[in-house]
Amino acid sequence: MKIVQQIVNKKVNNITPKELLKYSKQYNIPITDQQAHTLVSVIRQQPVNIYNLEERRNLIKQIAQVTDRETARRVNELFQQLM
Repeated sequence: MKIVQQIVNKKVNNITPKELLKYSKQYNIPITDQQAHTLVSVIRQQPVNIYNLEERRNLIKQIAQVTDRETARRVNELFQQLM
């Protein structure tokens, strides 16, 4: 199980805006192109373990600050789908 978590975390921490848009469409979570670029820049600021609740919460708070609460909620849903 640990190896799967490492793979998912690596993918999240190295995601591109194009990949983020692909996943958002796949999981029916609407994110604009501009939001994808903003989200990727926030995610890349500091590596995060999305399986760690505290780290994920902090990232979601940062995302809410640079976008809005609804976008942060959608990104959290996407993370939960990826886990």
